[in-house]
Amino acid sequence: MRQLVDEAGVADCFRIDSKATSTEEIGNPPYPPARRKLMEMGVSMPPHQASQITRDDYDEYDCIIGMDSNNIRNMLRIFGSDTEHKISKLRDFTPHPGDIADPWYTDDFDTTYVQILEGCRCLLQSLLKSSLICPS
Repeated sequence: MRQLVDEAGVADCFRIDSKATSTEEIGNPPYPPARRKLMEMGVSMPPHQASQITRDDYDEYDCIIGMDSNNIRNMLRIFGSDTEHKISKLRDFTPHPGDIADPWYTDDFDTTYVQILEGCRCLLQSLLKSSLICPS
């Protein structure tokens, strides 16, 4: 997503972060096969360690995106509710709503990459069309 907003010339309009909705990977760097896939696709990835999403993040962000139903369930448990309708699944912005295929289980990083890229492109288009981001 960072690369897409940069390429669109609107990086200054966004604050993008990635946080875990569970505790299994806290403190770990990105999963090596995922990193390799991003490198293969020319996507730069700054150093990153997993940190967990917190209740305060709900107030800090305008849009909170999960990859699958488990992420959404965990976020609702952490946040308590979604009264401002900030939480969505990434694929819900595409013509193919639903869960992102989790390569931890599928070992199919190609499909996951395609789904995430499509979701990020559609999310960016949706945000740019709204008055929420980069108002004219």
